[in-house]
Amino acid sequence: MPSWSASARHTGIACFLLALSANALFDAGAKHLLASYPAPFLNVMRYGTVTALGVFLVLREGKWPAWSMLRAQPLLLARGLALAVVGTCFMTALIWMPLSEATAIYFTAPLIMVALSPWLLGERVSCAQWISVAIGLGGMLFIVRPGGSLPPLGTVLMVISAVCYALFQLLTRKLAGKVDATVQYVCTALICLAATLPPALLFPPQQWPPLLDWCLILGLGALNGAAQMLMLAAFRHVDAATLAPLNYLQLLMAVLLSATIFQRPPDILAMAGMAMIAAAGIMLVRRPRYTGAAGFKQPSAEDST
Repeated sequence: MPSWSASARHTGIACFLLALSANALFDAGAKHLLASYPAPFLNVMRYGTVTALGVFLVLREGKWPAWSMLRAQPLLLARGLALAVVGTCFMTALIWMPLSEATAIYFTAPLIMVALSPWLLGERVSCAQWISVAIGLGGMLFIVRPGGSLPPLGTVLMVISAVCYALFQLLTRKLAGKVDATVQYVCTALICLAATLPPALLFPPQQWPPLLDWCLILGLGALNGAAQMLMLAAFRHVDAATLAPLNYLQLLMAVLLSATIFQRPPDILAMAGMAMIAAAGIMLVRRPRYTGAAGFKQPSAEDST
């Protein structure tokens, strides 16, 4: 078991908090741009930037892979396609969904991962862990409750996004030790770019973005890529169990951004649901015997593309 010094832990936690902030700002910026540009266009711009950063990373480290030489090709392909579905559904849902509620539904992914792990990984899930899953999914029902104000299509897309992110995490677990983390990163980015390019060509923007919007679009893509780099750096300095509870700070950031920028604060029941989701996720992290999901984005450092 690796050990980390106090300074390394502080560095890792700082990188992780910066990554969470970058992710929250990316989501808010994307929602702002969706008022003017189609979701497929913004999605492919994001993955284009992330791919460029990933290619730079593997070239710098001399790890450029030949696809024919890679192990576990079907798992790599499935992993990349799962994340492409995550990004596509999330970005499209933000057209209609409030940022805070969308983020909260997305954060049920670790709980869904636990629920799926007995069938897909053959892992034993304890009674206490099932209780955590039930609490978290109950919290999601508080948010998407019948008769609520959330748009049905956006809600369905966010649930699909959360389920696919859980599958993405499970596939990451299966790939552990088979493919280098940096190589996984760039392969996933390339697959996401290839998968999101056709929809972007089918639904181009009605008018080409002006220079200021181009700066914002590319800047947000770079911000998203920087978040992944910071996430990788954080995991090199701090164990996942320490970082996992901090993930739910991004949910708090989403609430604040939704309330201040978009004037869409969540109602009391939605806030209660968010608290249940966060509590359930932290309960899973703090149970030492559980090894299936250390937390959101935590199965390994490379699962944050």
